[in-house]
Amino acid sequence: MGRLQITVGEDLHFSARWESAAPATVAAIRRMLPVDSRLIHCRWSGESTWIPYGDLRPGIDFENHTSHPAPGMLAMYPGGISECEIFFPYGACITSSKVGQLAANHFATIEPDDGWQDRLREVGRRTLWEGAQRIRIVEVE
Repeated sequence: MGRLQITVGEDLHFSARWESAAPATVAAIRRMLPVDSRLIHCRWSGESTWIPYGDLRPGIDFENHTSHPAPGMLAMYPGGISECEIFFPYGACITSSKVGQLAANHFATIEPDDGWQDRLREVGRRTLWEGAQRIRIVEVE
């Protein structure tokens, strides 16, 4: 299984590994690749950013789901009572919306390397204080 390369802005780079406990979500995300979108700060969830997908319904159920993704855990809420979205947390957060707590499928995890936590915090700082940032996610071998 390949790995994900994630770029936020022009200079924040991450590598992530797929989570085998979420095969349907991984397959749905793979169909969406490459992701080239805007990353915005979460309104309800604390120290997290997200990619909104609105009315998209990827046709997946809950698997490997959590309401408290840790920094570097990529998770997809497949839609339903709130819009479909990918969470990209940089600190303490809870997956939620204006209607309350949600659970999102943990499908990939940032691979720790030198400085990864500082880069994640910078993602949060930029989206909070500078606004939406470009995010690009591709799969590599």
